[in-house]
Amino acid sequence: MAKAPEGSGKRKQNKSRLASQIRISYLVLLLPSIIFMVFAFYNLRLVNERYNKMLSSVVAASEFSLDFKEDFDYETYLLIVGNVTPEESRIPELLRDAGRVVDSLEDYTDTPDNIKRIENAKKYLSNLSGYIDKIEANLEDGNRYEKNMTIWENDVQIVTALLQETVNEYIYYENKQIQSAQADNRELYLNTAKMSIALFFIILFAIIGVSVVGPMWITRPIEEQVIEEQKKLRKAEFEVLQAQINPHFLYNTLDAIVWSAEAGNQTQVVNMVGSLSDFFKASLNKGKEIVSVRDELQHVRSYLEIQQIRYQDILSYEINVPESLYDCSIPKITLQPVIENALYHGIKNRRALGKISVMGIDEENTMLLRVVDDGIGMSAERLSEVRKALSGDEPGSGAIYGLYNVNERIRLNYGENYGITIESTQGEGTEVMIRLPKISTGIVEKSNKINNS
Repeated sequence: MAKAPEGSGKRKQNKSRLASQIRISYLVLLLPSIIFMVFAFYNLRLVNERYNKMLSSVVAASEFSLDFKEDFDYETYLLIVGNVTPEESRIPELLRDAGRVVDSLEDYTDTPDNIKRIENAKKYLSNLSGYIDKIEANLEDGNRYEKNMTIWENDVQIVTALLQETVNEYIYYENKQIQSAQADNRELYLNTAKMSIALFFIILFAIIGVSVVGPMWITRPIEEQVIEEQKKLRKAEFEVLQAQINPHFLYNTLDAIVWSAEAGNQTQVVNMVGSLSDFFKASLNKGKEIVSVRDELQHVRSYLEIQQIRYQDILSYEINVPESLYDCSIPKITLQPVIENALYHGIKNRRALGKISVMGIDEENTMLLRVVDDGIGMSAERLSEVRKALSGDEPGSGAIYGLYNVNERIRLNYGENYGITIESTQGEGTEVMIRLPKISTGIVEKSNKINNS
């Protein structure tokens, strides 16, 4: 709060000093100089207001706890296993703090995409509150441990991950707006310099002395302002980069790396570190919401490489997707939740070596991505329940929320003709089919450029 009056004082001081010098020199120079100063400082004020608004949104979003997912998942687990009562749980506090941060962002956000992200974040918080209500209801009924664990694994952990990612993306795109404002600031500086040159020639015909000193006095405060705003931008960019990292998966993988290092398995450590680096690189992907199939496959390949090392006794995998589909577009993190679901609810429950296969089918205007596992599968009743949830507007109490969320993202992006279908046989395995339109990533990027312009 102390910086704004200081900057305002400097601007008034520079303006007063310049006006005094002009009056002393020649009255004929007064009018064009005043016009120039009013123009420059008015535009600087507009730039500063835009900067302050975007910086405020980044600062407000940065208050969202980086440990929210880990804390919320852990508190939910404690509640399920009975280590804390609903009255003792920190869950209401976590939801309240997260909701406060999300609500505060509405005061600063004016871009359609980030407004949508705020709406999604509110929806995720509402879903989390609903999950906790179901868990507490099951606790009151008694003997509902398995149902609560299913909600925790399939629902809570996935939605907290989506919420954390949504906030990270919000910060990333707000930072992009700051970069855009920086470009505007540079343009303003160039325009101001041009006007300074014009003023220089006007003064040149009046007096040689003023022709040298005048432009320097005009441009110096603008240069100082640009330097100050660039410092603020670099600070905001650093905070955004810190907020991009999701610690939950990182912590688990680092634990596995530590175990491998203690066991002296150097090759395994190198492989896991490389896969972890590729995984997070693909997860961020410069903040893009739509990525290429090639990037999405690299993301799941890194995920499977890490999980295969952790579960080497029970997991094998293969990826066989035609190269003709590599440049097609797909919503980011579409395959990984499906594969994670196959691992944790199919292969692990089999308690024997299992296999996850990722395959692709290239049709004329459509591409099909298949995730097949030979895990325990589902009964006919359970399969019917999951299909009903996927086709509805709201997931039911027994639905697989990871599949539901992936399906909803596809339908929102491409329409009701696309999404997920599922087949499963108990004791034999499960197949999830993802239907998407064949759209080149080049077309998507061109469309984004037109919308941004």
